This record gives sequence, structure tokens and C-alpha cells, in this order.
Amino acid sequence: MPLLSVQDLRTSFHTRNGVYRAVDGVSFSLERGETLGIVGESGSGKSVTCYSIMGLIPQPPGRIESGTAMFDGVDLLNCPPTQARRIRGKRIAMIFQDPMTSLNPYLRVSEQIIEPLIIHENITKAAAWERGLAALEAVGINDAARRINLYPHEFSGGMRQRVMIAMALITKPEILIADEPTTALDVTVQAQILELIKKMQHELGMAVIFITHDLGVVSGLCDRVQVMYAGKIVETADTRTLFHHPKHPYTQALQRSIPALQPKGSELYTIRGMPPDISKAEVGCPFAPRCEFGTDACSREPTTLQPSSPGHAHACGRAHRGEI
Repeated sequence: MPLLSVQDLRTSFHTRNGVYRAVDGVSFSLERGETLGIVGESGSGKSVTCYSIMGLIPQPPGRIESGTAMFDGVDLLNCPPTQARRIRGKRIAMIFQDPMTSLNPYLRVSEQIIEPLIIHENITKAAAWERGLAALEAVGINDAARRINLYPHEFSGGMRQRVMIAMALITKPEILIADEPTTALDVTVQAQILELIKKMQHELGMAVIFITHDLGVVSGLCDRVQVMYAGKIVETADTRTLFHHPKHPYTQALQRSIPALQPKGSELYTIRGMPPDISKAEVGCPFAPRCEFGTDACSREPTTLQPSSPGHAHACGRAHRGEI
């Protein structure tokens, strides 16, 4: 039985300019100890999918239109707020994209890192402080006994991200959601953070959902990958299959956009056009206007995620028919 099972999740934002369908019929599962990558361009619905599961969508303007997210017999999308709070931050934790805006600049790191323990576990503040200190040391922050009393602005970007990881892992969650945790970091620090997440996952035995726009990042981190575009999953497979046998043209385009895979001296590949306006209902494939294999029929025919081989599914009608 999967640790987390999400079925037909639909999340929209109702604004004065229309209804934006940020997540449109997403379904997936997560096994214990597994690392699932969610990949796609900005605005494809990756973060909103996980924010919906965590109950962090502002309502209004956000609205979860339908779906279920079953975790240990609890539907996270429809359970009472008190039950969701007992799970959020304790059994399911999240590392946010920008630690500088996620950490409170007015509070010392010590106060913020022990907050999950004070809320979720019946321990003294002194005991929580000791565990907070141990958590900072575990994520590689030197001189943690002094730094735990500093403010967020006194840390570098990489160190702030380590603080966020320590905060997320201090309650030993069963699921960790990492929302582009390395986007604002340089390559060296990025590699350190990814290695740290893998190390902590191995030690705690938790499952990880890793959100990123970079296929190159997930290649050495994730067991399975699902590719999102315009709020939908357009391809899903194990990492090796997705990299060696991508079927959907969008996945192929993302691969071609990885600089390291392009010949030296060649012009960097870019996906032509712009992402679609998700406030307008699309009948056919949302990627059709940007696709080099797209036809008029692609824009008219409804697309659904269909299996092409065991564990591998995609939503390209032409690829399923063997036309490309």
C-alpha cells in the first residue's frame, strides 16, 4: 500500500481576471523510502500540487475543486483542520524554495528550529533546544552552539537552506517535500544540499518528493519522475527509463535544454513559445502550440495519460499511435 496516494487533484485560483486551473487532474502515489521527482517549467503546477496536499493554499482565491490525498487512512484534502495540523510539520514536512522569505527575520534561529518540537511533542524548551542544536550539527553547520542564537540574515544562502532542512527533519517526518531547495544556490552548494538530503533520507528512512525545473538535478537523486505541464502530468516513469526513452515531446525538449548534454560550442536549445494561459480551457494537448511535432489535430483531440510500457505512461497521442 502506498504511503501517499493522490487521485484526481484539481486546484484553481478564482480571480477577477478568470479562473486559473493550476492543477488539473493530477494523480500519483509515493512509496515508503522512495524519492519522487516532479519536473516542469515555472507555472506548470508543481508547487501548487504539493501546497494543496499540505493544506497551504490560501483560500480564497485558491480552491481545491476535487480529489483525494490518502495518507495513513487520512484524506489530507478533506480532513478537519485540527487533524491536518497534527500531520503537517510532524509526519509530513516541507523545505520551501526561498529560505530568506520562509524564515522569520525577527526571530533567532533557535526559536524557529524548536517550534515544531514545541507544537508537536510534549517536551520542555530545554530538551527541544538540545535537539535543535543536534539537528543543526547533523546538517553540517559548524559552531552550531553559537550560530543557533543568530538571526537568519547572519547566515549565508547555503547555511539558511541547511537551517530549513534541519527544521523540516527535526520531527523525523515520514515524507519530506523539497520545493526547489537549490534554485538560488551556486553549483557547489547545490551539490552539498542534494547530498545532504540523500544522507538524511537514508538515515531516517523517509520518502521524498523533490520539486525542480531541472531534469539534470533529478537524474542522480530520484527513483521515479513525473513531468508536469500546464497543471497536468504529461509523462511518468522510473528515472532511468525517462532519461533513456522519453516519449512525450515536452520531456524530450526538457532533456535537450540541459546544457551539459549539448555539444560544446553549440547554441543552447530553448523551447519555443510561451506556456499556455491556464485560465482558458484547453481541449487538446496543451503543449501542441510549442511542439515541433504538433498538428492541428493535437489541439483538438483530448489527451490522457496512457501506459506505453510497465511503469511508463505519457499523454502524447501521436507517440502512442507510433507517428513520432
